[in-house]
Amino acid sequence: MNIAVIGTGYVGLVTGTCFAETGNHVICVDINEDKVNRLRQGEIPIYEPGLDVLFERNTRQGRLKFTTDLSEGIAPAEVIFLALPTPPGEDGSADLSYILGVADQLAGIIADYKVIVDKSTVPVGTSEQVHAILAKKLDEKLFDVVSNPEFLREGVAVDDFMKPDRVVVGLSTERARRVMRELYEPFVRQGNPIIFMDERSAEMTKYAANSYLATRISFMNEIANLCEIVGANVDMVRMGMGSDTRIGKRFLFPGVGYGGSCFPKDVQALAKTAGDHAYHFKILQSVMQVNDLQRSVLAKKIKRFFNDDLAGKTIAIWGLAFKPNTDDIREAPALYIMDELLAAGAHIKAFDPEAMNNIAALYGDRIQLANDQYEALIGADALAIITEWSVFRTPSFKVMRELLKQPAIFDGRNLYDLERMSEEGFYYESIGRGKIGQ
Repeated sequence: MNIAVIGTGYVGLVTGTCFAETGNHVICVDINEDKVNRLRQGEIPIYEPGLDVLFERNTRQGRLKFTTDLSEGIAPAEVIFLALPTPPGEDGSADLSYILGVADQLAGIIADYKVIVDKSTVPVGTSEQVHAILAKKLDEKLFDVVSNPEFLREGVAVDDFMKPDRVVVGLSTERARRVMRELYEPFVRQGNPIIFMDERSAEMTKYAANSYLATRISFMNEIANLCEIVGANVDMVRMGMGSDTRIGKRFLFPGVGYGGSCFPKDVQALAKTAGDHAYHFKILQSVMQVNDLQRSVLAKKIKRFFNDDLAGKTIAIWGLAFKPNTDDIREAPALYIMDELLAAGAHIKAFDPEAMNNIAALYGDRIQLANDQYEALIGADALAIITEWSVFRTPSFKVMRELLKQPAIFDGRNLYDLERMSEEGFYYESIGRGKIGQ
């Protein structure tokens, strides 16, 4: 097929590249001329494992192209994906101005039948708004509007797109169903379903899925906090729970809260949608409150260790991205933890395998960035681990003891075995597992 993808952010670039990989001809459209020029030159603006290989192959073979001209981009397209930002407002509502603005532009230039696909995460009813804008200027025989939410996990987005657990498609016409089935059949050859439903249910599915996963995270963080109070070990509790097939093992790891571009925004947006319909979604309100509190747990442990006097103390930070295998720092717990430590007078030396440039742009000279994880420890009074990158899982504890002023580790991701930490002579605090040392 000929496909247009409007927006070359995280979702748009992965979507366009993966569709090109299955033989489609894809034109990605973006208003940012500098970004489009860099993409044409082979420069990928995000870090996502495996994307570079597919990107290079499909641009070289001519199936993946980029333009700033909307008319040029959509002219040959049978399917137009809207992969535009929907940033949250102060009240948690999703800003639809980009999507509705592009819909209005499309209404003035579409000349033959197109399937317009909402790929962005949008509130329930958005497809109807897009349809209404298009219908003001176009014969309804010239378009269908489809909701096709993405379920991409940063760090494994290419695999998620190429081998999806399921594809959710909300639509109203048989014509659009045939197009979307043909488009996605190459991705579900192993039998995973393409689930067709109405547009509103598809829009709700994305919010419901992410909000449920966020709920599991906040629930386990509450359990971890209670474990510390009563003297239980959350690792044991997690294994006991996760082995129950009704519950499963995933998203039961406690830590310093969830972040990123999806969970915070989607939970807020679903709670706002509920509020707009006079429904108080109590569980989601609690999920957000727990996450806000959890972000400060590690900083509180550090401050308590230093008797609430961090003036002049240097804290090493391992991990800045909101999760491993991405350079994304949006709503990253590290930001909240560092801000709290800085406000308390601490100096920070930080390292992350991929997110350093984004952090440098945000913090400037307010923090010191190290070239590697061990350099961050030189002269530091303690180490805080915030993101569970693989490179942090099996460090040299001998080198760590030599470089730190005192062997104190505050582990926000429970990376290390408690007995090992005791044997190595560290003061070690994690989440929901008590503490080692005095």
